[in-house]
Amino acid sequence: MAYALFGAAVVLMLQNIVPHLSLGDHVGFLEHKQRYVHHPVWRTAFYIHVFSSILTLLAGATQFSGYILNHYRRLHRIMGRIYAGDIFFVNFPSGMILAITSNGAWHTSLAFILLDCLWLGFTLKALIDIRKGDIDSHRRFMIRSYALTFSAITLRSWNMLLSATVPIDPEYLYMINAWLGFVPNLLFAEYLIRSGVTYGRRLSKRPHS
Repeated sequence: MAYALFGAAVVLMLQNIVPHLSLGDHVGFLEHKQRYVHHPVWRTAFYIHVFSSILTLLAGATQFSGYILNHYRRLHRIMGRIYAGDIFFVNFPSGMILAITSNGAWHTSLAFILLDCLWLGFTLKALIDIRKGDIDSHRRFMIRSYALTFSAITLRSWNMLLSATVPIDPEYLYMINAWLGFVPNLLFAEYLIRSGVTYGRRLSKRPHS
């Protein structure tokens, strides 16, 4: 079931990425960003964020494979470094530019800025914890980090669902999607953590970080 859901997530992500390979000004999301599309810094940030997102999604997914962790630990570490490096140096800065210039009222920008900062903070904490040898805390914060990585999928899923079922102004719809894209993910991550989710080995039941 988990593999089927992840496969569907990858397909959804690729459906968002592929149209932008044309680099056209009126393709997909860019149709709604004509105010910024010709600005070189914004445009560069947009393409970096869009084209690197699939790498973040795939690299992060490997970190939850008990098989890879138990049999290919070096691969686990390499993919973990790729995942963290992509967030620190690629997706956080490009995402912040997009967050500040997002459509809608300030509530929308706030949602994306908060998402970006939490994403960076959780990933950094996971990296610090593993270097200190605190495996349980590392795993908890990786779950939280990946929950935010997966917001790229949930945001688009909510958008398709709500736009097809609820008559609402696009600006307000985008604001609602901005919050729905990551808040439920974090709540689900906390549920998994507190239920002692297993990958590799079971999380301890000591107080959560």
